[in-house]
Amino acid sequence: MVAVKHDRSGARRAVFTPVDTRARVETVVRRLRDAIELGLLTDGEQLPGESELAGQLGVSTVTLREALMALRQQGLVTTRRGRGGGSFVSRPAEPAEERITARLADWSTEELRDLGDHWAAVSGAAGRLAAQRTEPDDLLPLRRTLEEFTAAEDAAARSRVYGRFHVELAAAAQSARLTREQIALQTEVGALLCLVLKDDAYREQAANRHRAVISAVQDGAHQSARELAERCVQESTARLIALRLAL
Repeated sequence: MVAVKHDRSGARRAVFTPVDTRARVETVVRRLRDAIELGLLTDGEQLPGESELAGQLGVSTVTLREALMALRQQGLVTTRRGRGGGSFVSRPAEPAEERITARLADWSTEELRDLGDHWAAVSGAAGRLAAQRTEPDDLLPLRRTLEEFTAAEDAAARSRVYGRFHVELAAAAQSARLTREQIALQTEVGALLCLVLKDDAYREQAANRHRAVISAVQDGAHQSARELAERCVQESTARLIALRLAL
C-alpha cells in the first residue's frame, strides 16, 4: 500500500483547499483530475479518507462520494475495500503522439495565442509575487521540479514536469488562486507541450529559463522574475503555434 504523502509543496496544498460553492461535484472532479494529470497526485498514492478529504475540500461526504465515483468511471481512482483499503490514484497511460497532434489541430492559431497570453499573464504575476514574498524553503519544490525536468527522458514526463514548475511558481507566490489557475491552465496546454519538449535542445533551453526564474525569485528581482516567467511561456506558445501552422 502507498501511504498518504505529506508534502510541504504549496501546489499540493492548493489541491486540498475548499472548492467553489457552485457545481461542487463537477468542481471536485476537475480539481482532483487536474492534480492527477499534472502529477501533483502520483500514481498509486492513497487519498485522504472520505471524511478528511470532504472536510479539506469544504464539501459534504455525499458530494465527495459522487465525485470519487465519477473519477473511478474515468479510470483515475480505484477503491479498495477492507483493511488497508481506501481510494488510490490511478493515472492513465499517456496519449500517443498522433492523438496529441490531432488535439493540437483542434486549436486555431488565434485560440493558441489567446491561451498563451493568459498563461503568460498568470505566470508573470506568479514570478513577480514569488520574488516579493518567497522564503528560502519556498524554493525547494521549484528546485526539485527543475531537477526532475532536466532528468526526464520522454516527452510526456517533460511536459508534465514543465507544467508543474509553473504551478510551483504560483505556489511560491503564496497565492492559492494563482496556483489553482495554473493547474487548470496546464490541463489545457500540458499535453500539447509533448510536441515541443521532445526536442532535447529545446528542453535544455527551457531548463535554463526555469533556472533563471529561480535565480531572479531568490534574488528578489521581481521585475526580472516576471519577465523571465513570461518569456518561458511565450517561447513555448510560439513553438506550438508554429507546429499548428505546419499541420
